[in-house]
Amino acid sequence: MSVRLKLTLSYAGFVMLAGALLLATVWVFLLRYVPDGPIRVLGPFVPNQSDLLSAFAPRAAAVWAFLLVFGLVGGWILAGRMLTPLTRITQATRMAASGSLSHRIRLQGPRDEFRELADAFDTMLMRLEAHVAEQQRFAANASHELRTPLAISQTLLDVARNDLNRDTGELLDRLHTVNTRAINLTEALLLLSRADKRSFTRLHVDLSLIAEEATETLLPLAEKRGLTIETSGDMTPTIGSHELLLQMTTNLVHNAIVHNLPEQGTVWVTTSVQPKAVVLTVENTGEKLAPQLVSTLVEPFQRGTKRIRTDHAGVGLGLAIVKSIAQAHDGTLALAPRPAGGLRVTVRLPAHHPSRSRSASWPSSFPNGARESPSS
Repeated sequence: MSVRLKLTLSYAGFVMLAGALLLATVWVFLLRYVPDGPIRVLGPFVPNQSDLLSAFAPRAAAVWAFLLVFGLVGGWILAGRMLTPLTRITQATRMAASGSLSHRIRLQGPRDEFRELADAFDTMLMRLEAHVAEQQRFAANASHELRTPLAISQTLLDVARNDLNRDTGELLDRLHTVNTRAINLTEALLLLSRADKRSFTRLHVDLSLIAEEATETLLPLAEKRGLTIETSGDMTPTIGSHELLLQMTTNLVHNAIVHNLPEQGTVWVTTSVQPKAVVLTVENTGEKLAPQLVSTLVEPFQRGTKRIRTDHAGVGLGLAIVKSIAQAHDGTLALAPRPAGGLRVTVRLPAHHPSRSRSASWPSSFPNGARESPSS
C-alpha cells in the first residue's frame, strides 16, 4: 500500500474508533440505567431499554457508516495535502537522477519537517552541481594539459622523421623535457586523486619537522635564485600522512621560491600552535596581487601570472594539491595577498597534543640559500 492509502486508513480507523467510543459511552452512562421490560405507569407511554435500543441502533449504525465514509474521504484528502511536499521532493529526486542538477524545490510554507527536508535536498543539489561542474572543468583542463606535451612530442617526432639530417641530440633533449613534464603532471593528478579519496594511513607527525625537511630539500633552488629563506616555529604535533604533508609543504615553499622577486627576495616559513590547531604559514615577496586573482589560485591549472618556462615550471596543480591535502586532513587553506607584494598562505590542521611533549623550536634563516643546522 502507498503511504497515502496507509494514512487514509489510519485516519478512518481513528474516526471509527472515536465513533465506537462515543456509542459505548452512550450505552454505559445512559441506556444501562433504563430498565428492560414493560414499564407500568399511569399516563403517556414510557419507553423501556428495548424500545430505546430498537430506535437507537439503526441510527447509530447509519452514523457509524457515515463516519467510515467521512474518514476515508477526508483522510484521503488530508493525506494528499500533507504529502504534496513529498511529491515535489520525489519529482526533484527523479530529475536529479536523470542528470538535471539545476532544479531546486524551493518549498514555501512553515518550517516543518518537510520544509527542512526540502531545504537540505536543495543544499545537496547545489553542492553536487558545483562538484560535478568542478570535476568536468578539471577533466577538461587535465585533458588539455596532457594533450599539449603529447602533441609537442608528436610534432618533434614528425620533424625528425621528415628531416633525417637533423641533430638528434637537441631533439632528444626536447623530448626528454616534454616527457618529464607529462610524467610530473600524471604524478600530480594521481597525488590529487589520492588526497581526495583520503586513502592514506594517519600517523603522529610533527609539522615543524616536515616544514624543515621541505625547506632543506629546496635550498639549492633558493640558492640558485639568490633568495633568503627565514624559518621559525615551535613543535606542531598533528595526525596525518607524512608523505602527503611533506608534498603539501614542498609545494608551498616551491611556489614561494618560484613566484618571487628576480633577486633579493625572501621566503618566510613559520609554524605555530593554537589551542585546537597547528598552523603552517608560508609567505614570500613578489609582485602585488589583486584579491580577485588570489581567490582563483587554488583552482587546478590556474597560474598567478604568465606561464613560467623554466626548469622548475609547475603543472598548475600546486595549490590545488595543497588544498586537497589540507581538506583530507580536516584542515583549511587560506590565501591572502601581502600589502608589500607577494602572497601569504596559511594552512590550519587539527592539533594533536600527546601526553608527553617536548618543547622545541627551529628558528633559523637561509641567506642566499646558506643556513646552519637546525637546533631540533
